[in-house]
Amino acid sequence: MTDAPRRRRQSPAVYRRRRLAAGLLALLVIGLVVWLVAAPPWRSAPTAQETPAPVESASAVAPAPTSSASPSPSPTATPSTPAGPVECGPSEITVDALSDKAEYAQGENPQLSIRLTNSSATACTMNVGTSAQSFTVTSGSDVWWRSTDCQTEPSDLEVTLEPGQTVSSSAPLTWDRTRSSVGSCGSERPYAPGGGATYHLSVSIGGIPSAGTASFVLR
Repeated sequence: MTDAPRRRRQSPAVYRRRRLAAGLLALLVIGLVVWLVAAPPWRSAPTAQETPAPVESASAVAPAPTSSASPSPSPTATPSTPAGPVECGPSEITVDALSDKAEYAQGENPQLSIRLTNSSATACTMNVGTSAQSFTVTSGSDVWWRSTDCQTEPSDLEVTLEPGQTVSSSAPLTWDRTRSSVGSCGSERPYAPGGGATYHLSVSIGGIPSAGTASFVLR
């Protein structure tokens, strides 16, 4: 019976190489584990769909520059000038009552007129037609005659009066020396007494009364 073959004994140099290889393998395994933990594959780089959000330009949100200079003052509104002459008022117009004579003989009828003057410094317009005129004859407190009591076909006439301009009735109005009333038009009316009686004429035009009266005597 023969003895079992004896295991050949390794040299010390072989053991050292094996331990070195085992140490390198262990270091490699440890390094791989550290890399997998610190930088996993799904964090390496953005995918094609993950495009970075655009960054707004600084000019889009920058405030508008302010000027240190004082702002120009806005133009001041000025009142508009009237397109033409305004309507005449009592402060612009002076109205006078006129009679063609101071004394009338028996059977002679007084001729009555209106005179008006633009006493202002500006032109103005006015209706001087018969529709705007009024004549009144009185004796004391007794009203004898009014031109408006039996007026027929009144008319309008718009005129422009220049500053300082004076105009008078183009045709005088005749008073027939009778007493008038609205109910007596077309009928026979009583005559005003003569014999030296004094009468007074007052007028108005456009609602502006005469400054005084024109006095005359009937014979």
